[in-house]
Amino acid sequence: MEFTISEGFEDHERPVIAALYWEAFSAKLGRVMGPEHKALRFIATQLDPKFALVARNADGDVLGVAGYKTSQGALIGGGLADLARAYGWLSVLWRAPLVALVERDLADDVLLMDGICVGSAARGMGLGSALLDAIKDTARALGLAAVRLDVIDTNPRAKALYERKGFVAIGEEDIGPLRWVFGFRASTKMRCDVTPDAPTAHGHSRLNSA
Repeated sequence: MEFTISEGFEDHERPVIAALYWEAFSAKLGRVMGPEHKALRFIATQLDPKFALVARNADGDVLGVAGYKTSQGALIGGGLADLARAYGWLSVLWRAPLVALVERDLADDVLLMDGICVGSAARGMGLGSALLDAIKDTARALGLAAVRLDVIDTNPRAKALYERKGFVAIGEEDIGPLRWVFGFRASTKMRCDVTPDAPTAHGHSRLNSA
């Protein structure tokens, strides 16, 4: 299947991208961000197209998305007031501290990957690999030194892909009793250094501005 990768998305694509994100991460975030209809509404309203790389087929249908975070912003933001609008203030009292626990520190010279999602119909076509290449190219274009991500221990296939794409483990975090909330025991921090003069060849995808 032919596909292109471009920056950003249109407002009408928000529900599709939110659904992809929830499909990929509901096992991890379901107990904190559920029920599904509230999570989808919250995610859709908080998505920022400035921090998204979106893969589409020849008909313009969204196949996958890679989000990222820099000191300028992130694919999915939102504060206490945004959570309250989606879940109610009483619910925020217990949700907000748990959400804060999965927030990750950001360094000025590093692009932090904020989720990569590929729809079930588009898996096995190299789309995840192409999105990772696009993320690295974005880091280069921004003049950043590296891309960093976290991968949980229940997703060994993703970790294997990241290793093939040049990411190396730089640490591990055990979340202790919170494994019963988030559904995983530990996450591995991974980093891939990038150089500004080595753009990645995307093969049959291409990176352009939407």
